[in-house]
Amino acid sequence: MKNKSHIEVWNECLGIIEDILPPTSYKTWFEPIVPVRLDDSNLSIKVPSMYFVEYLEEHFIGLLKKTLRRVIGPTARLSYEPVMVQGNTKNASKSVSVPTQNKIDVSNHPVEMPMSIEKRNQIKNPFVIPGIQKLNIDSRLNPLYSFDNFVEGECNRLARSAGLNIAQNPGTTTFNPLFIYGGSGMGKSHLAHAIGIQVKEHNPDKMVLYVDSQQFQQQFVDARQANEINDFINFYRMIDVLIIDDVHSFAQGNKPKTQEAFFHIFNYLHQSFKQIILTSDKAPSELQGLEQRLLSRFKWGLVAELEKPSYETRLAILKHRLYRDGIELNSDIQKYLAKYVTTNIREMEGALISLLAHSTLSKSEITLNLAQDLVDKFVRNTRKTITMDSIQNTVCSHFKITLEELKSKTRRREIVQARQIAMYFAKSLTKESLATIGTNIGGKDHATVLHACKTIKNLMETDRHFRENVQEIEKTFKS
Repeated sequence: MKNKSHIEVWNECLGIIEDILPPTSYKTWFEPIVPVRLDDSNLSIKVPSMYFVEYLEEHFIGLLKKTLRRVIGPTARLSYEPVMVQGNTKNASKSVSVPTQNKIDVSNHPVEMPMSIEKRNQIKNPFVIPGIQKLNIDSRLNPLYSFDNFVEGECNRLARSAGLNIAQNPGTTTFNPLFIYGGSGMGKSHLAHAIGIQVKEHNPDKMVLYVDSQQFQQQFVDARQANEINDFINFYRMIDVLIIDDVHSFAQGNKPKTQEAFFHIFNYLHQSFKQIILTSDKAPSELQGLEQRLLSRFKWGLVAELEKPSYETRLAILKHRLYRDGIELNSDIQKYLAKYVTTNIREMEGALISLLAHSTLSKSEITLNLAQDLVDKFVRNTRKTITMDSIQNTVCSHFKITLEELKSKTRRREIVQARQIAMYFAKSLTKESLATIGTNIGGKDHATVLHACKTIKNLMETDRHFRENVQEIEKTFKS
C-alpha cells in the first residue's frame, strides 16, 4: 500500500467489490462514493447522505471490512463523510466511525459488530419459517471419519493442523475457505468429516452440513424445476459450516447456473464469517471449466494438498486400522502391505480386506506367501486403471510438451495434434463422457472431442508413421 493515493486505494477496493456484487447493487451503492483522503490506515470517503451510511453498515459492512483489510492491511479504518446539501447546515460534513476501526486480529478472533448492526441483523429472513431460529438438520457426517482415526504424517500435516484450528474457531481463522486437494483415496473426505465432527463437539448449536457436489447440483436442479431457487439459496445461507466434497464436479458437464448459485452462497457465507470447506482432486489452478471468479475465491484461504503417504505413514495407518478393528496380523505381513501397496490409502485397506476375506473363506492362516500372492495380483489389477490425468501426462511426456501447453488455447500444429490424441485415448480407454473429456482437456465441448477422435482415426488409416506413433503411446498404457 506504500505510496498509493486515496484514489488508487479506493479504486483497488472497487475492483474487488465490483467482482462480488450484482451490477445493480454496485452501481447504486458504490459508484456514487468519492474517496476524500488517506491518513495512515484511515480511508475517508464521501457519501450522498447519512442514509447511505446506514445502508452500507446494514448490508455491506462485512464486505467493506474484508476488502479494506485486504488492500490496506489489518489496521485499516474507514470514515464516512456525508455530502453537505446546499443551504442545509444540519448535514455538515462529519466523520462517522464504522467497525473497520476495530483492530482485533480477525485471524484469531470473531469480529464484534456494533449493537446497531446486531439489531439490524435480527430482521427475519422472508424465506425461513417464522419462529424457527435454527433448523434441526442432519449434518450427514460419518462418525468413523474422526480426527482420532486420521493418522498424521508429512503428507497431511499442514491440512490436518489447519483442520484442527478451524474446528476450534470455525469461520474466524485465515483458513476460510479451506481447499483440500489430492488424488483419490488420500483422505480428503475423511479430513473434511473430521473437522465437521469436531465443530459439532465443541459447538453443538452450529449448523454443519456435509454434501457431495453431485448432490448439491441435483438439489439445485430440483429447486429450479419447482421454482424454489430462493428457498434453496437461503437454506444454504443458514449453514454455519458448509462442507462441499469433490467440488471439481462443478466443472463437468457445463453447469453455469449451478456455479452461479454456489458463487452467491459462497460470498454470503464468507462475508458472514461462516466456514467453508472444499475438497477436490486437483488444485484450483488446474481446474478446467470453472468460472474464474469462483477459482479466485477458492484461493482466498488455505489451499492444502494431501500427498501420497510415505512408507512410515502407510504402516502407521495400517497398524491403527488393525488396532481399531481388533485384528492381529504378523508384523512382517504389515510391513509387506505398507511397502508394496503404494497407490493410496483406500487401496491399501482394500488389499487388507481381500487378505482377511481370503483367509476367512479358505479357513487358512494368513501367511507372508499368501500376502505376497494376493498383493501381487491386487497391484497388477490396480495398475490397469487408466485415468484422464495419466493419459494427458503420458501424451505430454511422449511429445515433450507441458500439461499447460496441452490444455492451452494455442493452435500450434504439434500441440493441437497432441491434444487430439489425448482426447482419442480418453474416449477409448476411459468411461468419461465426451463433455467431461472436453472440459478436462483444454476446456473444449463434446463436438470438438468427436472431431478429434475422427481426425486421429483417419490419420491412423492413411499415415503409417502417424499410426506407429500412436501405437507406441498405446503400448505405454498396456505395459
